[in-house]
Amino acid sequence: MGEIRLRPLLKKDAPLMLEWMHDPSIACYFRFDALKMTLSDCEAYIEKAQDEKDSVHFAIVDGNDEYLGTISLKNIDREKGEAEYAISSRKKVHGTGAAMAATEEILRIAFYELGLRRVYLNVLKENARANAFYKKAGFQFDYSEENAVKIHGERKDLNWYFMIR
Repeated sequence: MGEIRLRPLLKKDAPLMLEWMHDPSIACYFRFDALKMTLSDCEAYIEKAQDEKDSVHFAIVDGNDEYLGTISLKNIDREKGEAEYAISSRKKVHGTGAAMAATEEILRIAFYELGLRRVYLNVLKENARANAFYKKAGFQFDYSEENAVKIHGERKDLNWYFMIR
C-alpha cells in the first residue's frame, strides 16, 4: 500500500467516503443508515467535522493523497484524559495494513499530542473482522454489553475495548 498518512478531511473526499457507506458488507455494521447517505450528506459531515470541539476526524490517505477512509477521536474528554476511537475504510484497503498504520498514528496523536491516558471503542460483537483488528492493534477487551444498540430494528450486542497510554 505504500505511504499512509492522516490529513484533515476535504470536500474532495466525499465521493470516496460515499463508496464505503454504500458498500452493504460495510454498512451493515453501522448504527446509521449509511446506504441512504448522499454526496451532500458526506460534504456536510466533512464541513461539520472541521468545527467540532470535542472530536478530531482525519482522512486516511496514500502517497497520492487518495482518500482511503476516515479515522477519528470522538468525545474527547480532557479532564478524564480519554477519547473514543472510530475508523471506517474503503473495502479496497482491507487487509493492506493501511488501517493499522492509521491507527498507530491516531494513537500517537491521542497519547502524545493530546496527552490523553485512555482511548476506548465499541464494536458490534458480530463484526468478527473488526474485533480481530482491534485486538491485533493492541486494544484490550473490556466487556460485552448485551442488546446495547438497535440497528435496522434488531437489538445487537456491543464489545467494548480500551487502550491505556
